[in-house]
Amino acid sequence: MASSQRVALKPGDTIGILGGGQLGRMLALAAARLGLKAQVFSPDPDSPAFDVVQNATCAEYADVEALELFASDVGVITYEFENVPSSTAMILAARRPVLPDPAVLETTQDRLAEKDFVTKLGIGTARYADVASASGLKAAIARIGLPAVLKTRRFGYDGKGQVVVREGDNPDTVWADLETRSAILEAFVPFEREISVIAARSASGEVVCYDVTENEHRDHILKFSHAPARIPDDLATQARAIAEKIAAALDYVGVLAVEMFVVPGDNGPSLLVNEIAPRVHNSGHWTLDGASVSQFEQHIRAIAGWPLAHPLRHGDVTMTNLIGDDILDYGQWLAVPGATVHLYGKGAPRPGRKMGHVTEVKPASK
Repeated sequence: MASSQRVALKPGDTIGILGGGQLGRMLALAAARLGLKAQVFSPDPDSPAFDVVQNATCAEYADVEALELFASDVGVITYEFENVPSSTAMILAARRPVLPDPAVLETTQDRLAEKDFVTKLGIGTARYADVASASGLKAAIARIGLPAVLKTRRFGYDGKGQVVVREGDNPDTVWADLETRSAILEAFVPFEREISVIAARSASGEVVCYDVTENEHRDHILKFSHAPARIPDDLATQARAIAEKIAAALDYVGVLAVEMFVVPGDNGPSLLVNEIAPRVHNSGHWTLDGASVSQFEQHIRAIAGWPLAHPLRHGDVTMTNLIGDDILDYGQWLAVPGATVHLYGKGAPRPGRKMGHVTEVKPASK
């Protein structure tokens, strides 16, 4: 991976953020608390992050002139989502430091490249195979077995771009329905729970991890996160070590999330890495109210060249995503003791759209 670019911002300097969704919004708010300004670049005029910054650029990611003007106004550039076009990242990186380094995107934007990367580090993943055709899918099924999950190699999230393949399914039909030219088949993992580690790494190589988070999904979308995860201490230590190893191998600067499966076994549970998210992450939202320093502030500190914090968890924390029409009942959460409501300022709710979240903090049980 490319070596980290050193940045040393001071209060009053400006951070550029690619992407104007809720993550960009919360990054901008975290920057403001530290006396830093933020400028958001997004092609969507209704971006909720625009509401919390003084300066914003609404333009397509292919607009070279807009990108150059944006870069000239900021001291460092980061992103709230991993599918930043590579050409956009290259244009900006030629003018300002982009953190995490765009080289990271080459690995994390492609599920096959990501799996190969993790495997080469000696870290376990589900068994997988490259698939580029219906005949290739048949060969992969013969090798991996069923059930399995067929995923597009790029641009998938929240269950999009993937399908479970079961005994009796027609591989030709499955391949045609996915409508892609490149995919990856992953063995189905009989996990007992899903966890994630939110880790921050500085340009100097220091890594700080939050407590391991346990995640529950509904219709492939994260619904609840619990911190700490209900796993043995030694397994939590292993999970943090995996995240640290990945961050170091990527020469990463900023916050990333590593999603993992806890798999039961005769000798006790083990871990398999499912996915790397090179950004602040939904499963880390609990840190906004449940820790002394949030994942968003930690990311801002890292890319600004400031010391990382060593956050303390305030108690047992649960984060609940408000998805789609859940937002219509936001009022009921306002009277819940220990609950903090975060609404993202988006437009009309629709199925699967993350509209806000609630964090609940209770006295720690351990």
